[in-house]
Amino acid sequence: MSAEEKMLRITLVRSLIGRPEKQRRTIRALGLKRINHSVVHRDTPEIRGMVKRVTHLVRVEPLEE
Repeated sequence: MSAEEKMLRITLVRSLIGRPEKQRRTIRALGLKRINHSVVHRDTPEIRGMVKRVTHLVRVEPLEE
C-alpha cells in the first residue's frame, strides 16, 4: 500500500434479522460477521458502492495512518 492510499474502517451497527438477502450478501462480502465487528478496506469505488447499499446498517470512518 502506498503512503497516500486512504483506508476505511467499516463497522456493522444494526442487525441483519429481517433484511433482504441482497443486503445480507453485501455485508458478508464486506467481511462483516456480527454486530460491532469492524473491518478495514481500501477506499475504492467498489467498496464505496457496497457501503452505499447498506449505509443504514454500517458506520464508516476514515482511518488515520
